[in-house]
Amino acid sequence: MKRGDQLRRLREAPLDVLILGGGINGAGIARDLALRSEQAGAGLRIGLIEQRQFSSGTSGKNSQLIHGGLRYLKGLEFGLVREALHERATLLEMAPHLVEPLEFLIPFESWFSRWYYGAGLWIYDLLAGERNLGRRRALSGEELGRIEPGLAPDRFVAGAVFFDARVHSARFVLENVADAVRHGAMAVNYSRAEGISGRAATVADTLSGETFEVRARKLVDATGPWSRQPGLRLVRGSHLVLPRLNRSDRAIAYFEPGGRILFVIPWGSGRRFSLVGTTDIDHAGGPGQVRISEEEVRYLLALVRRLFPAAAGMEPISAFSSLRPLVGDASASATAVSRGHRIWNTPDGILHIAGGKYTTYRAMSEEAAGAVCREIAPVLAGLHPTATTPLGGHTRERIGELRASAGRLAAQHDLEEAEVEEIIREYGAETPALLSLLADSTGLTRLERARIRYAVEREMAQRLDDLLYVSTYWGYERQWTEDGLRPYAQAMAEDLGWDERRMEQEIAGTLSP
Repeated sequence: MKRGDQLRRLREAPLDVLILGGGINGAGIARDLALRSEQAGAGLRIGLIEQRQFSSGTSGKNSQLIHGGLRYLKGLEFGLVREALHERATLLEMAPHLVEPLEFLIPFESWFSRWYYGAGLWIYDLLAGERNLGRRRALSGEELGRIEPGLAPDRFVAGAVFFDARVHSARFVLENVADAVRHGAMAVNYSRAEGISGRAATVADTLSGETFEVRARKLVDATGPWSRQPGLRLVRGSHLVLPRLNRSDRAIAYFEPGGRILFVIPWGSGRRFSLVGTTDIDHAGGPGQVRISEEEVRYLLALVRRLFPAAAGMEPISAFSSLRPLVGDASASATAVSRGHRIWNTPDGILHIAGGKYTTYRAMSEEAAGAVCREIAPVLAGLHPTATTPLGGHTRERIGELRASAGRLAAQHDLEEAEVEEIIREYGAETPALLSLLADSTGLTRLERARIRYAVEREMAQRLDDLLYVSTYWGYERQWTEDGLRPYAQAMAEDLGWDERRMEQEIAGTLSP
C-alpha cells in the first residue's frame, strides 16, 4: 500500500464514490463497496481520503473493546445491544487475530447491585443468543478475592463474570483500509478536502502542499467529529494508561455509584499495562484540540484507587482522549445520549454517517454502502459480502496454523515464542511478511525495526506519531524523551528519506503537548 501509487491513481480520473474520513466508518464503507464491486465485476472507482493518518482520531483512541454495551441496557436500548452483540460475534470470525474474547469481572458493593446488575447480565446473555462467548456466573466475595486479590477486600460483597472482546482498534482500521485497497479501492492519507460540492472536492495533499480536484458521482461524509452537519453532539471520552493493576488476566468492569461503568483492561505490549476509562463529557472546543482535563484525571484515578488500594500513590504513564459525534437528545446527560446512528442525504447530494458504536461499524458501513449503491449502482445494492469475508485473509484456520507454528517461527528467527505470539495477535496472516523485515538497528530491537519498516511500507506511516500512536501503541507505554525517541525517528528517516532537520522536527512534534 504505497502512498505515491494511491495518490497517483486518485488523481487520474473521475471516481464513482469519494469517501471523506479514514476512521472506522470511512474504512468500513470503502471495504464494503470494494468487495461488492469486485464480487459483481462492476469496476467501481472508489476513493478514500483522510486528512491525517488513518485511525489517528476517535477510532484509534477508544476503550479497545468490541462489546455489546452492557450499560445501554439501563436506557432500555435492547435493539442497540442486540445488534452490537451480533456484530461482536461477526467480528470475532472476521478478524480472529485482532478481536479476541475477554473475560470480565464485575465487583458488587451491595446485595442490591448484585441483583440489579445480575439481572442485566442475564438479559445480556439472552440477547447474545447462540453466539454468546460464555455464560455469566455469580461469584461470592471469597471467590472474587481469590480471582483478583488486588481488589479492595472490605468493599465488595460479591461479584460476577461475563464475556466481551478486546481489539487493537487502530490496527483494525488500518486492516480495513488495506483490505479495501486490496479489493480495488484507492486510499490516501494526509489528504484534506478543502472545498466540497455535491459532486467534487478540492483535495490538498498536506505533505506536498499541492491541491487537485476529485470529481465523483457520490460523496460520502464519514468525517465524524470534523463533520459540519448540525445536530451532532461532541462528547469527549478519556483514558489513562497505568502500570498493570490486575493480577489476573481478566478485565474489570465496575459500575460506580453514579451508574457509569469503568473498565480496567490488561493492555499494551505483553499486557504490561492497564487501560482505564472512560469518561463522557461534553466537549466545547474544536475537534483538533482534544485532551484529557485535570477533572477527568482526578475522576478516573479516584475510581481506580477505590477499586485497588495499592494504586493509592500510582500516577498515569500517559493518557488519550477522543470525541464521539453522537446523535441524540441535547437535553440528556452526555452519558445518557444514545449510541444509535444516523445515515442521511443532504440537499447537496452528500451522504452523511454519524453516531453509532465502533462495534457496529460493519453493519453501519453496510447500510451506508447500500444507500450509495441504490443511487449509483443498483445491481450492487443486494450484495452483503463483508460479514462472511475474512478481513485481509485472516481466517480462523490461518491464524490457528500460525499460532501452532509460533515455536518454530521463534526458533527460525531467533526470537522468543511470546514475541511471535504477540506479532500473530497484531498482524495475523501478515506475520511472515513482518518477520521477513527483521534487521539490526542501533537502539532498537530487531522486531521494533521490522514493525517500523512495515508501518512505512504497508500502512502509509508518514510521521513519527503515525508509528507510535496508530501502527503501534508504543507512544502510550512510556514517558518519552528526545534520546528515547531518536532511534525510532532515525529508522523512519532511513525509510522515508528524511534529512536531519525533518527528523528533529518529528521528535519535537511528538514531545510537544
